[in-house]
Amino acid sequence: MPDPRHFANARFMTVAEVADVMRVSKMTVYRLVHSGELPAVQFGRSYRVPENAVEAYLGSAQIDPTQIRGTGTD
Repeated sequence: MPDPRHFANARFMTVAEVADVMRVSKMTVYRLVHSGELPAVQFGRSYRVPENAVEAYLGSAQIDPTQIRGTGTD
């Protein structure tokens, strides 16, 4: 069983809050959760996503602008 102190200072977000921050649909968030790309905890029938998991996901999804092709500048 996980140590309860692990979540002592964690802030959890609802699927709707995550969708709003990421500017995607709630279904997209559910897909990320079910695929394991975005960790979440299930409370009854609803899911809560740790805020730091959302920040980590968005941080890993950043694009290097120098690697973008077809910007129309050539």
